[in-house]
Amino acid sequence: MRQSSQAPALVPLVRLPSLDLMRGFVAVARRMSVTLAADDLCLTQSAISKQIRALEDILGVALFHRGFRSLELTEHGQLLFRAADSSLLQLQEVLALFAPHRKKPVTITASTGVAGLLLMPRLGEFRNRQPHIDVRLVASNSVLERGAEVDFAIRYCGERQAPLGAVRLFDETIAPVASPELGIGSLSTSEDLQAATLLEFDIPGRPWLHWTDWLAPHGWTSSKARGVLLYNQYDQMIQAAIAGQGVALGRLELLQRLISQRKLRILNSDKFAPRRSSHSYWLIQSDEHVNDDGRHVKEWLLEVAQDVMQSPAVAAVGG
Repeated sequence: MRQSSQAPALVPLVRLPSLDLMRGFVAVARRMSVTLAADDLCLTQSAISKQIRALEDILGVALFHRGFRSLELTEHGQLLFRAADSSLLQLQEVLALFAPHRKKPVTITASTGVAGLLLMPRLGEFRNRQPHIDVRLVASNSVLERGAEVDFAIRYCGERQAPLGAVRLFDETIAPVASPELGIGSLSTSEDLQAATLLEFDIPGRPWLHWTDWLAPHGWTSSKARGVLLYNQYDQMIQAAIAGQGVALGRLELLQRLISQRKLRILNSDKFAPRRSSHSYWLIQSDEHVNDDGRHVKEWLLEVAQDVMQSPAVAAVGG
């Protein structure tokens, strides 16, 4: 007796996860590193992590075993990666055939903090104004060398370290910030400190961004606080502050939108008044002459800088 064969059930197209989520998963699985995948896709690490969690929520399974600074695909992850990687490779090969006919995007490189807090929230506005211009934003803390196909770079340094021809976008003002929902209004007494959890930007060589530099003049140490949480990415630390996890040293120029939206507030403090750092943010143009697309992007970057300097959150402290 002849058995009838049935085609395997298919998930309807409408229920397939978005290409962005699949692309993020494949990038991480190829590299076995969220950091490297973020560099590949010109996104922040937190954005990639959110994509993976969103995909796992949709599928209802874990895709990675997460260890201390290590990743490993689960059985479900291996199954999905085999199918998704093959499909995306085919798509990459086909799209490569169209590459000679595509217009080259304008590439901007900036640190993950500048990209995630300053540029990404505004990129949609630029796209609405200039829908025909493709912008590639490379969020990386590594300094890309000339010839790396970068049109503009935003760099954070002192005036003496700024490259010849760099345009100063804005200076840097630092003050303690926290979520209004945290219920902390000031940070002026030892009792205030003992009740606070401090969020620390764990990167060497920039003492003005560390709590030790702020606390020492008053004879205080971070050990007097209720707790300290360390972050090696500034945008991740700020997301923790927004979530009410503690008090961060805020770079007000990068945070002016979040402050205006009342997601963060500047804490009142007679001991920790807002102060200027020795560093500024500079715009570097790779070539002396840019095409029309590049000129529009440069105008937009200068407009963003002007908006930052004129914002109430910055102007209120002398910005």
